[in-house]
Amino acid sequence: MAVCASACAPDTAAPACTSTSLSTCLSPTQTDAAYIDQGERYFDTLDASADPASGPTYSELVARWEWPPWLLLTGYGRDLTIAVDAVVLAVYPTTTVPERDCRAFGVQPFARCRVTMDFDGQPCPIYEEFTFNDPGEVTFVEAWSDQPGLLPGADTDTWAEGADVARLSTRIPGLGNATGLIDPESDAMTDVAASDADVAEFVRHTEDFWGTWTEAYDAAGDDLYARGCGW
Repeated sequence: MAVCASACAPDTAAPACTSTSLSTCLSPTQTDAAYIDQGERYFDTLDASADPASGPTYSELVARWEWPPWLLLTGYGRDLTIAVDAVVLAVYPTTTVPERDCRAFGVQPFARCRVTMDFDGQPCPIYEEFTFNDPGEVTFVEAWSDQPGLLPGADTDTWAEGADVARLSTRIPGLGNATGLIDPESDAMTDVAASDADVAEFVRHTEDFWGTWTEAYDAAGDDLYARGCGW
């Protein structure tokens, strides 16, 4: 069940968030509708039938991480993320996102969506989460193939609310400050990366975006969409 982002906020004062805090330090500052709208606008950028002027409000240093079989870091920084999505839509010009269910939550990630993308008549179910800073900008996007065994938690955990959920967004230092700006070279990031292989891999990809993207693409193989979409 979705948790409302405003009325259900805790009564106690939130702890002071620092430059290296985790995303879960932040509490919602926007309405449920605003968070849901950002999720919808994100999928508009991947939908050839949507308004081309519609898009989410990204933070300057937004990052997008897409778990295997997808290609891990597929966006880093506002301009690059927008450019990558424009290329994807140009390569797959008939892509649409006809089925969308976006909801707001009282804990990060504040917006979560289950959608089905359509590639030339072939459906591709995706689960995606959106982390926000205090101004309501998207700071981190995290995606999974909506296939058995590939989701962040149990297949029956529809909105990834269980204690066993494994998401990257809540483990990256800096996403929990007011601006959500991270520093991959910070001492805090280095310390976390030393004991968290996923964070270490994220940092590696930020250091060489195109090199690691090419590496992930080559490793994915020709059956990338067959595995990711369940074809």
